[in-house]
Amino acid sequence: MPQKPRVLFLDDEESIRATLPLMLEAYGFAVTSAATVPDALRLISHEKFDVLIADLNVGNAGDGFTVVSAMRRTQPQAVNFILTGYPAFETALEAIRQQVDDYLTKPTEIESLVDAINSKLADRKPTHGIQPKRLPDIIEQHRDWIVKQWLVEVNNDPEIGAISLSDSERQDHIPRLLQEAVDRTKGRQLTPGDSEAAALHGTIRRKQGYTAPLVIREAKLLLGALAQCVQQNLLAIQVSYLIPDMVKIWETIETELEISVKAFLETADESQARYAAVPERRRKVSRSNRN
Repeated sequence: MPQKPRVLFLDDEESIRATLPLMLEAYGFAVTSAATVPDALRLISHEKFDVLIADLNVGNAGDGFTVVSAMRRTQPQAVNFILTGYPAFETALEAIRQQVDDYLTKPTEIESLVDAINSKLADRKPTHGIQPKRLPDIIEQHRDWIVKQWLVEVNNDPEIGAISLSDSERQDHIPRLLQEAVDRTKGRQLTPGDSEAAALHGTIRRKQGYTAPLVIREAKLLLGALAQCVQQNLLAIQVSYLIPDMVKIWETIETELEISVKAFLETADESQARYAAVPERRRKVSRSNRN
């Protein structure tokens, strides 16, 4: 008697976990369910599966991709499906089709799902697991995503977003800063040119209407975007180098932040000094003209 294809089904909605596996089992599949990403990762590390069906958003947006990456890395022969409840997101999914065998829109008909699974299993081709990369390589690969995610966060911040700037003005030297962090992690030392760029960033932020706390806050948001990138690509990263690589990247950003804030404050001091140098009589005339 042929062995039933083994399916790992990941979804955080209890009602779906209670129904879809039963329907798949009625079509001859052996289904194991998981409600969280850690549960799914634990199952992948201990059991063998032929198929993964993962909801796109489990806990956090895009968590399904984390599980797909784990399956690709440890069980490259498995067929991977992503379920999404947002049809408009399908075009974005095209970009990661090399990692996902197919995607389905919720709610999906059981017959369509079964046909898709059987079709992919019948046409299954030998694949190779994902070769883990160093964190700087992951950041370099996903730099545009990190910048876009950071822009979303800063534009949504009530105080930073209230400063009217274009995306180009807002991101300023962020792409260069990320590249500096990558290069330093690969062994390159910071140069005077790097420091000058960081100082210029602080000066520009002063002229754009930022306060020093806002300059620090947007740097913290950048670290948050980097952390999201690490989380989403955790199983594609060489774990043995992850901590030292993170330390160097975080240190680079913090060092550049110190230079930016120092230049920001020096710009403020220069402005105050210039104002103090204006004779009191001229300042009175200026205030009188304004009145």
